[in-house]
Amino acid sequence: MAWLRRRSKSEPAVAPLLDLSLDELLTTTRTVRRRLDLNRPVDPALVRECLEIALQAPTGSNAQSWHWIVVTDPDQRARIAEVYGRAFDAYRRSPGFAGRLFAADPERSAVQRRVGDSAEYLAEHLDQVPVLVLPCLWIRAGGRLPEGNQASTWGSLLPAVWNYMLAARARGLGTALTTLHLAYEGEVAEILGMPPDVRQGALVPTAHTVGTDFSRARRRPLEEVLHWDEW
Repeated sequence: MAWLRRRSKSEPAVAPLLDLSLDELLTTTRTVRRRLDLNRPVDPALVRECLEIALQAPTGSNAQSWHWIVVTDPDQRARIAEVYGRAFDAYRRSPGFAGRLFAADPERSAVQRRVGDSAEYLAEHLDQVPVLVLPCLWIRAGGRLPEGNQASTWGSLLPAVWNYMLAARARGLGTALTTLHLAYEGEVAEILGMPPDVRQGALVPTAHTVGTDFSRARRRPLEEVLHWDEW
């Protein structure tokens, strides 16, 4: 396996970093859909730089079993987008669709409708997003996932995905972490020629953003979800 080249401290970044404090970076790295710039190319070196940072995330037993598929070919993107579209259609009809949640709460349902519209926009334009990143894990048991709680499995991948998204935000790129396509994981694996012992963990559309002025999201108050010493 070839290791990614580490950039030295003195070597300049591919793109200048945004002027964000650490807390601003952590609180304004949003799921970006409508504000992805579908017309501006992304320098492959910029994606590699973000992935180098992704690989600094913790991973169980230091196994580093992750693999990353970066898809920029228009035909491949279109094929993946077709699969994603079918998965989204099923999701849109489901009770858990974001746009229908909290219907009894006028304030919150308005936010949810915007989220649903944004998700629909991404599904309709996924083939136009210049970079699709698929984080994957090599599963030693021939690709068979463990039964029951899988936190220890995906806990070795998802922190690295978040690292990638943070690094992208700092460089003026927008991302969205979605897993809808996993309903048809086998079809996407066939499109990409993946071996059976490698499983996909997410799909992360990546593009420059239209503006960089993202703000904090409105969340439930901490006291509503905090449990100290017992439930």
